[in-house]
Amino acid sequence: MNITKDIKYIGVNDHKIDLFEGQYEVPNGIAYNSYAILDEKIAIMDTVDAEFTQEWMANIQKTLGDRQPDYLIIQHMEPDHSANIMNFINKYPDVKIVSSAIAFKMMKQFFGTDFADNRIVVGENDTLSLGTHELTFVTAPMVHWPEVIVTYDSTDKVLFSADGFGKFGALDVEEDWACEARRYYIGIVGKYGFQVQNLLKKAADLDIQIICPLHGPVLTENLGYYINLYDTWSSYRPEEEGVVIAYTSVYGNTKKAVLQLAEMLKTKGCPKVTVNDLARCDMAEAVEDAFRYSKIVLATTTYNSEIFPFMREFITHLTERNFSNRTVAFIENGSWAPVAAKVMKGMFEKSKNISFADTTVKIMSALNEESSCQLETLAEELCKEYRS
Repeated sequence: MNITKDIKYIGVNDHKIDLFEGQYEVPNGIAYNSYAILDEKIAIMDTVDAEFTQEWMANIQKTLGDRQPDYLIIQHMEPDHSANIMNFINKYPDVKIVSSAIAFKMMKQFFGTDFADNRIVVGENDTLSLGTHELTFVTAPMVHWPEVIVTYDSTDKVLFSADGFGKFGALDVEEDWACEARRYYIGIVGKYGFQVQNLLKKAADLDIQIICPLHGPVLTENLGYYINLYDTWSSYRPEEEGVVIAYTSVYGNTKKAVLQLAEMLKTKGCPKVTVNDLARCDMAEAVEDAFRYSKIVLATTTYNSEIFPFMREFITHLTERNFSNRTVAFIENGSWAPVAAKVMKGMFEKSKNISFADTTVKIMSALNEESSCQLETLAEELCKEYRS
């Protein structure tokens, strides 16, 4: 695939994988992107996962023909992008590796060598000339590892964005970008919104016409759409108005209350209502919903004087990713000493800009007239701004 006249795609699609990073379901696989810049000197941008060494090396050979690469630029040291550094050096022993100082320390950890005879250490605003193409390196620490750099080609106005603007899904599968990019961002990069904001500020000074990420499609049109989404996600603002209900239910009574609340919300004009059974859904999808919408209702039982394990895991996923700027409401169930609402609220004590609903629904074993009225009151409270 030609990105521009001189920039070629040499990455691979992975349909063997079931769980990315051992935790994220990827039914449509994932792409490990790598690029070649062909100029007076040749630069290869990043490597690919170890499972695809031969395919990647064949792509390089086909793209370069009889020419030899001059540089291997490593932007990010996660093994899905760096695993083939040693294989590449064995094939092309005279190549120079261009990366950050921290990355070379990581190479020592991964490969037992920091490639002292081959390395070029780069930092903020360092440049590399390939002839016509002038590359500028921009540091991006903790987006989402500390060694990360991104690379700007001022000639073709291309930003090689490392894991930024990536998404799940192989490139030979057609699917909506935002859904899988959102799940990817929130799950993997989401904790580091402040650092992403810093990188976006640096990128704002660049004339970017193409974004080449390490996962997902090359972005060539409507770049403002993608950048605006990243700005929203990294500043922890709701993307849309709506209510997410996340619940666990042991014998069905909490579920019954949740389904009733969902219908009430829809009747009262809530623009979007989504319901996630945390024991059965894809947890990453539920986390994605929580960050997408403006309000969330957490419903669970008291369990061992605590809360149900799936709910604890879910809230931990939210808080460790800096969940903020949201309205949170609670439904608790218990047969003798309900404490679920107190426990859940306590888990948000370090979260910023969380508004708690005035109404907490308290169910004693099963819905009755009192708790049903509380459901109605909570629905009214959550929907009051949507009523015409």
